[in-house]
Formats: sequence, structure tokens, C-alpha cells
Amino acid sequence: PYYVRINEDLFLEASLHSSDPWLKLFLHTCVASPTGHNSTTGVHTIVEDGCVKDPTYAEFYSPRRHTLRFKFNAFQSIRSNPAVYLQCELVVCRAFDYSSRCYQGCVNRSKREASS
Repeated sequence: PYYVRINEDLFLEASLHSSDPWLKLFLHTCVASPTGHNSTTGVHTIVEDGCVKDPTYAEFYSPRRHTLRFKFNAFQSIRSNPAVYLQCELVVCRAFDYSSRCYQGCVNRSKREASS
């Protein structure tokens, strides 16, 4: 466990352990929830489909493509829960493959209209 106070910044780093220097990491989705299961109840979305949903989120420069550094602020809703689980999905791509998911950035998915 990592202990953090309300309104304190939480800094994270994700690294891909590979001997291939031409791989890049992309943060696709990251949520905090009161349970370690894939649940939608009480979930605080930080990043979804590559789109930042939490205004306190910031990404930091890393000298290595296969390392991703970011932070967000410990949010108010964790006060009611003694533990919060962070679940993030990362995508691995070839560096400089501009058609890959890593280079598409934020993808807003439009909702389909229901037909009568």
C-alpha cells in the first residue's frame, strides 16, 4: 500500500521491461475504485480512451519511450473509503508508428442513436 492524504499529488511511473528500445507506452485508461475488481460503482475516472477526465492529471517528460510518468490529485471521494485501488490499462506500440493507438491520443467515442 501507498499512503497519501486528501488533495496531495500522487506521482506514478509505469515502465515496460524490454530490451527493445523502439517500444512506446500509452496510458489508455486509468480509474480509481473502492474495490480491486472491475466495478463501475464508486469509480473515479482519471483517463478514459486516452482522454484526460481528471483536471488534476498531468503527464511528465521521461527520457525513455518505454517509461510513462504522470500524477493526479488524491480526490475527495477517497475519504469515505479506507483503501482505493488504481487500475490502469496501458498500450505498447512501436515508436514512430504514427498509425498506432499510441499516436492517436484522445479518442472520443460517439454514442449510437437508437432506432425506433
